[in-house]
Amino acid sequence: MNATDWNTEVYGQAALEDRSAQRQRINIPATLRPSGGQSFKTVVLDLSLGGFCANAVQRIPIGNRCWLTLPGMESLQADVVWWDAGRVGCAFANLLSPMAHDNVLARYRGDGVFRRL
Repeated sequence: MNATDWNTEVYGQAALEDRSAQRQRINIPATLRPSGGQSFKTVVLDLSLGGFCANAVQRIPIGNRCWLTLPGMESLQADVVWWDAGRVGCAFANLLSPMAHDNVLARYRGDGVFRRL
């Protein structure tokens, strides 16, 4: 199974709409703030240039705008594409730059430990 198969199998075609870049499974502590709501701590479980999947115990409605803040980065605006069983899938309003994406992946090896470059 490759990096995108699990999203497609579990969440259907919505996981690939306009965000077909390969997703990297990671484990990054972050903050997520839904529009009109309080920010909360989360863990980003996968990341691509076009979006992310993160833990979200409370349901966030599809289409809701939110902001993701990763360590060492400014908030990234995104829209909720799906929510299921405590996980949320979001599409970034603007694609993440390949350099920012690669830097995030270089700082994390799936263990949630931040490393300065």
